[in-house]
Amino acid sequence: MTKPAPLLQGTLDLIVLQMLRAEPTNGYDLAQRIQTVSRDVLHVNAGSLYPALYRLEERGLVHAAWKETDTGRRARVYSLTAAGRKHLAAQRAEWERFAGALSTILKRA
Repeated sequence: MTKPAPLLQGTLDLIVLQMLRAEPTNGYDLAQRIQTVSRDVLHVNAGSLYPALYRLEERGLVHAAWKETDTGRRARVYSLTAAGRKHLAAQRAEWERFAGALSTILKRA
């Protein structure tokens, strides 16, 4: 089994927004989904995830609301706002531009 890869600085917000684009979710499930979708390459711990969620909420990019889970517990569920969707689109375009440039550099002899 390979060791989880460290997140590049500045990518956690982009990852969170992208995951919330699919569906609203709580922090625990969000961390699990990131790990699953990345095929166990990315592991996000609570000490990194929750400050990111709070920061995104403060900026108006995500909305949080207390909801009851299937097991009867209350959990804070996060969803993407219209501003979050707009910000995500801009960040994705910037990331794709950066990743394309990096890929070009790495392919050079």
